[in-house]
Amino acid sequence: MVKVCSPPEVETKRRYLVTGAAGFIGFHAAHELKKRGDLVVGLDNFNNYYPVSLKRARAAVLAEMDVPVVEADLNDLEALQELFSECAFTHVLHLAAQAGVRYAARNPGAYIQSNVAGSVTLMEVMRVQKPMPILVYASSSSVYGLSKRFPFSEDDRADLPASLYAATKRSLELLAHSYYNIYKMSVTGLRFFTVYGPWGRPDMSVMSFSRNIVDGKPIRVFQGPNSTELARDFTFIGDIVAGILGSLDSASPSADSTTPPNNRVFNLGNTQVHTVTEMVNALQEMLGIKANVRYQPLGATGDVLRTNANITAAHEAFGYTPKTNLHEGLKQFVDWYFKYYGPDGKKRAADENGYIPD
Repeated sequence: MVKVCSPPEVETKRRYLVTGAAGFIGFHAAHELKKRGDLVVGLDNFNNYYPVSLKRARAAVLAEMDVPVVEADLNDLEALQELFSECAFTHVLHLAAQAGVRYAARNPGAYIQSNVAGSVTLMEVMRVQKPMPILVYASSSSVYGLSKRFPFSEDDRADLPASLYAATKRSLELLAHSYYNIYKMSVTGLRFFTVYGPWGRPDMSVMSFSRNIVDGKPIRVFQGPNSTELARDFTFIGDIVAGILGSLDSASPSADSTTPPNNRVFNLGNTQVHTVTEMVNALQEMLGIKANVRYQPLGATGDVLRTNANITAAHEAFGYTPKTNLHEGLKQFVDWYFKYYGPDGKKRAADENGYIPD
């Protein structure tokens, strides 16, 4: 493995490993951690669930900031051990995961391998470090399953997942608790609510709808029973990153004799719920192109009809306060979209060779 932590940097007080650093949220989080002066090293396996070119572009931006992104898999125990030995991380921000609710029906093994097995390998390496790092990891609003109690609160039931993806995220929460209980690892889980924004994932609705609207292709908008609109607590990436940094900064140390370690779970959402149609209408306005919308019944995909976050716990713990409404956030996304892909989408079309559509 190429050396990524020089001796002077190892003396830095805070040293962060960001897994999934070439992914959407990982990229933004690593970027902000580095901007404030922390030592940051990324890890990513650059799989082809969506165009690898987008992940490489994110990693290139981080490299320009002196944030290396090591190409390795979480299940590679030897690579992880070598990386921890070299860098002596104080914090691990674990965002690497196989994403996507619907894709799980086609490739369930990828979710178990990445979200469950890979997470265990990571925590096994972490628990033997001296001192043991702090863990903050990505969970998901999907763990609330088919709950009809709104808004979702952290003490609501989360044992009836509607999708395999949700089941793996809930499994991670339970596994993290076991490492907290046995090894006194400080663990904080973050349940993200429909994150969107610049550099977003192509398989998510904001990006995929924009792509099809620009290309003049129809977009599918799913509906529940009796034409019920799907509604989401759309949360802008900048607000999510603010919550991530707040959770990292407020976390207690692991296995400390004077301060009890954390075992926390927080919702990170916007709290404002919008239907998918509202989001599409806003995109049409900003793109300046009318969408060809085709409504169709929601199949047995594991998607839920509505999400809505109660963020009281995160606000009280570290002042989490989302500031970006849907209109403002979509405007920032559209500005980035045309800057990155160009007005005609030719760069995007070239990038998407090998893309696995959801």
